[in-house]
Amino acid sequence: MGAMFRSEEMALCQLFIQPEAAYLSVSELGETGTVQFRDLNAEVNSFQRKFVNEVRRCDEMERKLRYIEAEVKKDNVPTQDHLLELPRAPNPREIIDLEAHLDKTENDILELSQNAVNLKSNYLELTELRHVLEKTQIFFTEVGGGLHSQASLDSNISSCQQEEVNDSITRALINEEANAVHPTAGTRGRLEFVAGVINRERVPAFERMLWRISRGNVFLRQNELDKPLEDPSTGNAIYKTVFVAFFQGEQLKSRIKKVCNGFHASLYPCPNSHGERQDMVKGVRTRLEDLNLVLNQTQDHRQRVLHNVAKELPNWSIMVRKMKAIYHTLNLFNMDVSKKCLIGECWVPVQDLTIVQNCLTEGSRLCGSSIPSFLNVIHTDEDPPTFNRTNKFTRGFQNLIDAYGVASYREANPALYTIITFPFLFGIMFGDAGHGLILALFGAYMIICEKQLIAKRIDNEIWNIFFGGRYIILLMGLFSIYTGVIYNDVFSKSVNIFGSSWENPYDYETLVEEETHQLDPISAFKDSPYPLGLDPAWQLGENKIIFLNSYKMKLSIVIGVVHMIFGVCCSIINYVHFKKYASILLEFLPQLVFLMLLFFYMVCLIVMKWILYAATNDDFSRGSTCAPSVLITFINMMLMSSSSDTTEGCSEFMFTGQGTVQYVCVFGALACVPVMLFGKPLYIITTRKKNQSASPVVSNGIPSQDIELQPGGIASPSNTVSEHGGGHSVEDEAFSEIMIHQGIHTIEYVLSTVSHTASYLRLWALSLAHAQLSEVLWEMVLRQGLGAEEGEYVKSVILFFAFGAWALFTLAILVMMEGLSAFLHTLRLHWVEFMSKFYTGDGYIFQPFCFKTIFEAEDAED
Repeated sequence: MGAMFRSEEMALCQLFIQPEAAYLSVSELGETGTVQFRDLNAEVNSFQRKFVNEVRRCDEMERKLRYIEAEVKKDNVPTQDHLLELPRAPNPREIIDLEAHLDKTENDILELSQNAVNLKSNYLELTELRHVLEKTQIFFTEVGGGLHSQASLDSNISSCQQEEVNDSITRALINEEANAVHPTAGTRGRLEFVAGVINRERVPAFERMLWRISRGNVFLRQNELDKPLEDPSTGNAIYKTVFVAFFQGEQLKSRIKKVCNGFHASLYPCPNSHGERQDMVKGVRTRLEDLNLVLNQTQDHRQRVLHNVAKELPNWSIMVRKMKAIYHTLNLFNMDVSKKCLIGECWVPVQDLTIVQNCLTEGSRLCGSSIPSFLNVIHTDEDPPTFNRTNKFTRGFQNLIDAYGVASYREANPALYTIITFPFLFGIMFGDAGHGLILALFGAYMIICEKQLIAKRIDNEIWNIFFGGRYIILLMGLFSIYTGVIYNDVFSKSVNIFGSSWENPYDYETLVEEETHQLDPISAFKDSPYPLGLDPAWQLGENKIIFLNSYKMKLSIVIGVVHMIFGVCCSIINYVHFKKYASILLEFLPQLVFLMLLFFYMVCLIVMKWILYAATNDDFSRGSTCAPSVLITFINMMLMSSSSDTTEGCSEFMFTGQGTVQYVCVFGALACVPVMLFGKPLYIITTRKKNQSASPVVSNGIPSQDIELQPGGIASPSNTVSEHGGGHSVEDEAFSEIMIHQGIHTIEYVLSTVSHTASYLRLWALSLAHAQLSEVLWEMVLRQGLGAEEGEYVKSVILFFAFGAWALFTLAILVMMEGLSAFLHTLRLHWVEFMSKFYTGDGYIFQPFCFKTIFEAEDAED
């Protein structure tokens, strides 16, 4: 937890790496994820950088991998999605072998795919030829069987012929066809034909075009194939139709073939005689069987090749992606004047300087270089990035803070305190032990089974949000159970564990005659209160809501003021660290005193009222009837007035001298305002002249006497990074700008103390709303709606199904919707009411060069 107190101390380093060791050194740094490189070639075009050719080689290998992966997925070959251990980036010698292996694999798959396409094309052609020979047999049988009647032949003419050609032309065409087939019927010439296959959706247009180019002198017969054929290239199903077109004349034959080519119809030779057609069908069937055997063998060989490739594909992909990331990083480096050394700049956590030096040493060792690489820590006035070291427990809370704004460098980190305050404030609003138990069980399930759930790599965004905040959900559930016990609220019901502290003073007859009864605390309340939480007797009281309103409202004010005071106190951590000691006197103390004299005084009044006033007190002035209203007392204090309607025998003050104390509080708070407004500007003006006259000359370089040699070959200046808590400097600002800035800050703080205190009333409002909604759901669904009352056994069957509806509404509305509402309100209380007292959030996140982070970002984009 100590690492979360503030961000890590960072150092700006220069890396001096030998060119032959650069690739392996950067690879080692990518495995550790400890450095964030700066671009030293920002003015250089991406295509003019030193390692652009290597990046292109990686792009080409990625293209080959995408093609291989597509072919593997196309054949439904299983691949290993999750590697237990990621392979390291290949060394330069292995890159050549990997590139050659990928090229060979791509060519082999391309050759196999092309051979398969060619074989499937031949198989498709033979299949179409077989269908042509088989399907057209009936056409030749019908034509050769003798003359058909005019009505029979007329029915075979296409629909467009029937509509657009008159009866006399049609009968003449039929007579021509009949005479051509049977010389005894006439001597008009020989009838020719063209047979083929065409896509089914093109048949109507194809038919109309044939009629137009022949003026109705083509006799077309067609038959649809029962089963679809397979496209050789894509593997999709295609539906085709066999056709035969009868005609006369060579000129018309040439036109028909052109139309067939235009509609991408496949024409096949078809013998005239029946015997020749039968012999050709037998030959085609034999060739189809042989070709089918070759196709199966080719597919088996392709499957073996793809299965072998699928085993190595994830490793190849990781290796190429690492290579590409390394060369992209090397493009950020500069070459020195002698071109014998690569120079890079990076931000490094000071604690990890030794790790970085070890990575450079390991890179030089792996390449066999005799000249060692080293790093040099340099001085800079630039604001370093913010790096908060987290683990799987604290990462979720840190993400909540970073969503509002990344902390400035070395600024106090609110995430450390949020670990406790966030689930606690959530529990105050959620406040039901039963609903909290559901949240806690859900969070515990995700924590216990986190390894299995991570291995599943679920892509659902909502689930990933829940899983990332699993520890937050667990703590929210546990704190909700605690506050639910304090409220004595379990699914809107109270539990009586220790026995109520209220006694029944009435006899049986009185209880039967009257519906409501009043319990006087003097006679009906025991000496000792309920040991833990709210007394269960309040569950039966008609004034339950009135009591809970007062109780929870005061509780929310107490917790809110304490939370804001803690936020103000956190600002002193920044002032001391950045050595802004004047701000402690001119900002921290006035703000704290202002908040304490007004609102913490109101908290004291609340606590005193709880302690001093009770119905069982013998002193009338300390009885419940004389208890003054805290709100009225506070308003009178601010208006400097007094109450005129005080009950006789009672006092508007809780203690002697309260009026004087209130005057001191008001005037003391008012005195803090000019200190906050004018203190810091006057201090800046007073010290500016001294700073200008005594400011030393700052050199751009680092004097040699300021360098300290550290173990591992690390050169470090005595002051690595200037810690000034932000890049904003007030030395060059005019006095008017300083006054405007300070005036806005002062007005904002004074007004926010009022608005923020009122904002904490949401703790009371949401808690009351959640309890009432839970109670209404219980009463409407289980009791008055579909529930069973005493003696009604028939409704007990319906109660079984009513319980399912109640459980569904409880999960959907009370746990999920109300839980989300309480979560958002808790988030607002931390972002605005708490963090605004000390948190700037003007930093930028530390993004180290890390292979794991790069892969996660790329997978999220995919």
